[in-house]
Amino acid sequence: MTIKGLLLGSAAAFIVSTGAQAADAVVIAEPEPVEYVRVCDTYGEGFFYIPGTETCLKIGGYVRFEAAGGDDVYTGGHVGGDNDTWYSRSRAEVRFDARSETELGTLRSYIDSRIQFTNGSNDNATIHQAYIELGGFQVGLNDPVFGSWLGDAGDIINDDVIQYGSDSFSTNEIRYTFTGSNGFSAIIAAEQGHSDSDYDYVIEDYLPHLVAGAKFEQAWGGIAGVVGYDSIEESVGVKARLDVKFNDVFSVWAMGGYQSDYDADAFGTNDNRSWYGQWEGDWAAWAGFAAKVSDKATINGQGAYESEGTYAFALNVGYELVPGFMITPEVNYTKFDGGRKDKALAEGGDDEAFGGVIRFQRNF
Repeated sequence: MTIKGLLLGSAAAFIVSTGAQAADAVVIAEPEPVEYVRVCDTYGEGFFYIPGTETCLKIGGYVRFEAAGGDDVYTGGHVGGDNDTWYSRSRAEVRFDARSETELGTLRSYIDSRIQFTNGSNDNATIHQAYIELGGFQVGLNDPVFGSWLGDAGDIINDDVIQYGSDSFSTNEIRYTFTGSNGFSAIIAAEQGHSDSDYDYVIEDYLPHLVAGAKFEQAWGGIAGVVGYDSIEESVGVKARLDVKFNDVFSVWAMGGYQSDYDADAFGTNDNRSWYGQWEGDWAAWAGFAAKVSDKATINGQGAYESEGTYAFALNVGYELVPGFMITPEVNYTKFDGGRKDKALAEGGDDEAFGGVIRFQRNF
């Protein structure tokens, strides 16, 4: 064999060998692109798309600390209970709000969970709300409509010294809300009621508690009403509310309630107290104002009266120290009468109470 033939043969063998090795080489796959969280602005601020879905999720809530001193404006005793001093409470609340669009409207699921620590021990860990909503229909656990439909009694910490609803409880319920385009809305609901160590409002047969309400809201404010039927006591509760916004600085509101078949002996007991009449007496009234005195501070006031003779007042200043962090000092005064006075005196309290509370709350 000539030198030339040897060189050509070697080159051919090298090429074949190289091709075989190339065919056997490991191919490294390109990494798949990462799907970063996308903002969902369909339902307002704070929502984002759950990766890989068309469902929008918002996670929020608050962390709160508050301390109170003086008298207990709910009972006339000492706010510290047996300690005759002050009390402190911390609470963490986390909310999950998931929404998506369907051919039947917005599909929503909502969870509100709370953990509370008072005076050295855990005293509350609950699911406050957990419901499913499609279009205007809603099923699950929520605040009773009789209280929530008209809104809170002002931005007051102790706003329910004279109770305006059943919102200190939660209830399983079925509801439907109609929302019009002109500011009108209406609601109907069937509720199971609530039971704990102090009260039992859970229905006893197939007939639920029934409630309905209507509302008309405009730029100037709004007017609303609600009526509830307690299927256990076979009694009726009615409330109405008027809100007026004079300008961006000052607004006022007033609310009144009436309940049928009030039983004075049932106030503060498990028996014969209406699910839709938590105040003492046939009727009660609440009124208040809000004055935004600066970009950071708002003054809130409230006065309330129930027909058995008790009246209550509250005044606070909500101050936003930095965005998302509120500090709210509040003073309260209650003058007891009727069964509330008798109960306060029997438990070693007084017929009047003056107390104060300060709250620190970080919203997110």
